[in-house]
Amino acid sequence: MAQKPSIPKGTRDFSPLEMAKRNYIFNTIKDVFMLYGFQQIETPAMENLSTLMGKYGEEGDKLLFKILNSGDYMKDAPEQMLAERDSVHLTSKISEKGLRYDLTVPFARYVVQHRNEIQMPFKRYQIQPVWRADRPQKGRYREFYQCDADIVGSDSLLNEVELVAMINEVFSRFGVNVVIKLNNRKILTGIAEMIGAPDKIIDITVAIDKMDKIGIDNVNAELLEKGLAKEAVDALQPLLALSGSNDEKLVTLEQMLSDSETGKAGIAEMRYVLDCVKGLALKSQVELDVSLARGLNYYTGTIVEVKALDVQIGSITGGGRYDNLTGVFGMPGLSGVGISFGADRIFDVLNALDLYPADTLASARVLFINFGEQEAAASLHHIMQLRKAGISAELYPDVAKMKKQMTYANDRNTPYVAIVGEQEMHDGTIALKDMASGEQATLTIDQVIERLK
Repeated sequence: MAQKPSIPKGTRDFSPLEMAKRNYIFNTIKDVFMLYGFQQIETPAMENLSTLMGKYGEEGDKLLFKILNSGDYMKDAPEQMLAERDSVHLTSKISEKGLRYDLTVPFARYVVQHRNEIQMPFKRYQIQPVWRADRPQKGRYREFYQCDADIVGSDSLLNEVELVAMINEVFSRFGVNVVIKLNNRKILTGIAEMIGAPDKIIDITVAIDKMDKIGIDNVNAELLEKGLAKEAVDALQPLLALSGSNDEKLVTLEQMLSDSETGKAGIAEMRYVLDCVKGLALKSQVELDVSLARGLNYYTGTIVEVKALDVQIGSITGGGRYDNLTGVFGMPGLSGVGISFGADRIFDVLNALDLYPADTLASARVLFINFGEQEAAASLHHIMQLRKAGISAELYPDVAKMKKQMTYANDRNTPYVAIVGEQEMHDGTIALKDMASGEQATLTIDQVIERLK
């Protein structure tokens, strides 16, 4: 017996219904991106490993999917490396390419490669899949889509304010209650200086970024394991437990980081962004969270993360400012800030809360019942007029029992069924049935178009 086919763990097939939901998500986000003046680009699924390696920290490098070289990929592999199972150095001999881990690093590469064609500041959006060799779990997949918006070529903190407003607009359209968490990498650097461990900034940020997942005790244990002194870890605790309003948190931070110029600069940036956002009267909560680190090496200023309030799931949007990113590609001094919507987690949130508009799930607005050859021909004439009017319509392809055709319409979430029988053909009318209410009316094609529009 042939083995049942399967797909790799952490990947998924999507049914027509699921694709209708996903397209609703993508189209909503895309509409908001365009509303805010962003332009679309695309980059290849695979990049040179030299482009990707070293951009996400040591943990991120481990999660890159590497692609074996074409042909005899072992031909350049030294025997000694093979014998010693030296996978770290062997990788560069057998693999020159990898699947992209996110859309931000490929975007930085794009900006540098096309620098002479780009008008600065450059506002781009990108909606494409990315891949991570992570352990699959609820809300975490090995293949998933990101929906990114970035602004490069501007140092203005108004860009951060616009991104927060854009996040609020997207989730308001979805009907999802969220909290938009903000921090600043300079504040984290100031904290590292304050506790006497400026050289451990990466270890600190990687550890505290996990606090929601593993708890403060495990974060402290990881920091001690990374070589931080117990006194430094103890000094960190009041900051990780910071509470109160955003203004109160900023006042406390100013007192605690008064000896750190970098920390004070981060506080000033955070205060500006929060004050501007406050003036916009957004629907979403906006909260300063000093435990927010997002363990990626390239963030240098504002850090953003979004959590759904009514569903237990990880971050559904994140991002920040990455002033130094394009420098590694030979273009130093170019400032950038961006966010990424996690479409797959948003999909799970909307499913959990059942927030999809009914009309987004329908394959067609109206299904014409097939009674026979003559009726089908008349129905096709009406269908063509509906389609010219921008109304999606279809004819059931086979002559079948009415119950079967109605069940087909129900299963496909079709809001209306149209009946064209002998009487309707004679009168030049259509019997239109509303599948939700059960009401039926006899209408002309013009009246049907008016109703369905």
